[in-house]
Amino acid sequence: MSTTHGDVVEALRRTGVPTAADAGTRAWYSSDASLYRIPPLAVVHPREAAEVEAVLEVCRASGTPLTARGAGTSVAGNAIGPGVVVDFSRHMNRVLGIDADARTATVQPGTVHATLQQAATAVGLRFGPDPSTHTRCTIGGMIGNNSCGSRSLAYGRTSDNVVGLDALLANGTLFRTFTGTDALSARLRSVMAGHLAIARTEFGRFGRQVSGYAVQHLLPERFDLTQALVGSEGTLAVVTKATVRLVEDRAHRVLVVLGFDDIVAAGTAGPEVVAHGPSSCEGLDSRIIDVVRERHGPHRVPDLPRGGAWLFVEFAGDDRGEVLDRAAALAAAGLGADARVVDDPAVAARLWRIREDGAGLAGVAPSGRPGWAGWEDAAVPPQSLGAYLAGFDELVATHGLSCAPYGHFGEGCVHVRLDFPFDRPGGTDRFRAFLTDAATLVASHGGTLSGEHGDGRARSALLPAMYSPAALELFAQVKGAFDPDGLLNPGVLVDPDPVDAAVRVAGTFPVYRPGGFALPHDHGDLAAAVHRCTGVGKCRADNSATGGVMCPSYVATRDERDSTRGRARVLQELVRGERTDWRAPEVHDALDLCLSCKGCTSECPTGIDMPTYKAEVLHHAYRRRPRPLAHYTLGRLPQWARLAGRVAGPVNMIAGTRLAARLAGVDPRRSVPPFSPEPFRRRPFSPTTGTPAVLFVDSFTDAFAPDVAAAAVSVLRRAGVAAQPTGTDVCCGLTWITTGQLDAARRILRRTVATLRRAVDDGVPIIGLEPSCTAVLRRDAVDLLGTDDARAVAAHTVTLAEFLADHPLWSPPDLSGVEVVAQPHCHHRAIMTWSADQALLERAGATVHTVAGCCGLAGDFGMTRGHYDVSVAIAGQNLLPAVDAHPDAVVLADGFSCRTQLADLRGRRSVHLAELLCARQ
Repeated sequence: MSTTHGDVVEALRRTGVPTAADAGTRAWYSSDASLYRIPPLAVVHPREAAEVEAVLEVCRASGTPLTARGAGTSVAGNAIGPGVVVDFSRHMNRVLGIDADARTATVQPGTVHATLQQAATAVGLRFGPDPSTHTRCTIGGMIGNNSCGSRSLAYGRTSDNVVGLDALLANGTLFRTFTGTDALSARLRSVMAGHLAIARTEFGRFGRQVSGYAVQHLLPERFDLTQALVGSEGTLAVVTKATVRLVEDRAHRVLVVLGFDDIVAAGTAGPEVVAHGPSSCEGLDSRIIDVVRERHGPHRVPDLPRGGAWLFVEFAGDDRGEVLDRAAALAAAGLGADARVVDDPAVAARLWRIREDGAGLAGVAPSGRPGWAGWEDAAVPPQSLGAYLAGFDELVATHGLSCAPYGHFGEGCVHVRLDFPFDRPGGTDRFRAFLTDAATLVASHGGTLSGEHGDGRARSALLPAMYSPAALELFAQVKGAFDPDGLLNPGVLVDPDPVDAAVRVAGTFPVYRPGGFALPHDHGDLAAAVHRCTGVGKCRADNSATGGVMCPSYVATRDERDSTRGRARVLQELVRGERTDWRAPEVHDALDLCLSCKGCTSECPTGIDMPTYKAEVLHHAYRRRPRPLAHYTLGRLPQWARLAGRVAGPVNMIAGTRLAARLAGVDPRRSVPPFSPEPFRRRPFSPTTGTPAVLFVDSFTDAFAPDVAAAAVSVLRRAGVAAQPTGTDVCCGLTWITTGQLDAARRILRRTVATLRRAVDDGVPIIGLEPSCTAVLRRDAVDLLGTDDARAVAAHTVTLAEFLADHPLWSPPDLSGVEVVAQPHCHHRAIMTWSADQALLERAGATVHTVAGCCGLAGDFGMTRGHYDVSVAIAGQNLLPAVDAHPDAVVLADGFSCRTQLADLRGRRSVHLAELLCARQ
């Protein structure tokens, strides 16, 4: 009797290991950061090594393949497979111990690099390798790929930093690479006996030769199972614990940016630059820089030296003067067209962010078409890099493609995304033809197909281009010694799948014309929009350390489905036709905990805009159909607020009851904010003379916080501004947008834009108070209406801080000695940026503690039944600890949601910027 998929899933569940095999989970884990799509049979989340062993036993008994997975950031397809995917990131993610004297750390395979780094920093040490995905990649994944990162000149590869591994063979044997097993060692020594010359001549030729197995470490004179297993891409054993080497961190780092005429010149200069002893030498050219400027504005790119390509060269040391001297010496060496020493850590961080976001930024090729992984990280000996880059550009042009190369030029490793025409007839044939020619090119320069990401499904079939048949036979025999039944990560390295098998973006998908948003950057196609996600996984990181927001729900739940990437995967399945119902449970589950915070719109390097996609899906799902109750209550709050303002007292009494909360779809643990008995727009208003401005009084400010509007009027009057508040006919439609009621939102916005356009025609600025509503005018109104009027209104809409910063008659009050804990609204950060507010407060003399992350309420999200626990967990990440740490500080929060969350969870009053300035003027 044959074993069915259902039998395997049931057997897995009987082990007690958390197991999921539903359609949503299979979609979330069907891909990684590569081109490939292979839905697994099931996903398991083991909590300890014994549970991994139990899963292996089920797989062995049923002949089911097993693939180990960390953060799923593999760009070569190493972390996907047709059988059981073992996700180590959910539970086996701890730093088990640090031995500061021995300078080692013991970690589980799902430990995030940044988590290990934080623990090591506490004892004055660090883990050396630091790939650009360090905020979310796992140590297990780094071991699988033999990852390197930008500072490998100083710290080497992962294999140079691993002391020992605990691992399971496919037959269930648990072994330690410190000692190995007699039987395994004997098999491997027997295999190597017939291949000594090959292992000594074809392998270990230069630092970035990562492709294939590291069989040089199985030679009798250097037999080392640890080194041999690192880089084996989960095909030989399953790592359950690792002991890694730590090093001293350097106290000072200084960046030198060298400008060159073109990328070939930059690559050619690499060896001369490395001779100066830097810890890092990274290269990129104007093709990447242009993407940053176009997507985020010129302000995101600090001043660069003259040139069309640049090397970012870092020097590190414990003596600041000595580090500066070395940096100055390189800058004066005349190696390029121009040079600049960047001594300001903040400016250096902005430049390094461009490099770290390279994979996502290169996701749009210079042609404007999507840039895809595939030929991702080839490397050549550094002295050959310039010639290789010249040949590579010629090859790209010959194949009619375009790309934006960047990478670790000091070690000859080049990253690139190419605009393979997968959506056109013959697209996969062109993909395969290019990879074949590119493999020949890199081999002609003595290079390697992979310099740090592994071969995976993208390059394993191309290994004959760089290795002899005898070397490939050696790989097969090594695989057989470890995993004779081929259960572990099949299709990779040995008996590889074709490079064009299971390409997830191949073929044409139905064009999904949005019903609301124009999606102009994706030619009006929702399918193209959701396929912007290439899986780089930045949404899985806790970005709060750098002031980021994305993705608050994932950081709270640590569940792949609650990441921006997980949501994109389900929507990709939907537009592929794998799912046909906009209201399917897996679609609902994927989007349910999206806060529509817009963090991804500014922080995802690929340009994903999940709040817009969510609104589109809800629009399609419920158009002309009954909606959830909360859509009628919270989703239409402004219209109810206008009615409630007339009888606020009785309404507040009723709204505070549990019955009312239940009927409105509000979580009973929430306090419903009271309607003001005197909405601002019903108050008497006396016009004044001065510079004219329109004060955009949104529905939230009007109905719940009218004193904010009054304070803004006062501040503006003292600055000689005659602020004219908008009337009751003006609304941004935000709540309709977030609940997918896009037809109504368009009607509301047309009326609002028509009213505000009159001010624009007179050259009058529009000053917003509520960040989310201001963001609608700045971004969503343009995307929903697509009219010149909407664009004109967007161009004239500013925040209060932006307006005051540019107003010559305004001087800030003296806030010296005032301690401020500031929670910028997520939409404020994402759409307007908070830089004007930060500068204004500092100019006034305040001491500002800016809180990272999201407050967790996010409009109707945190109020809606079923979201309370996640909402509170998100607030607990950054906001609540910050205000608790500063009990005497003024808490500044322009967002009504942020102020409501603090009042609800801490009973702490917070103020709008207008109120803070008004109280001190």
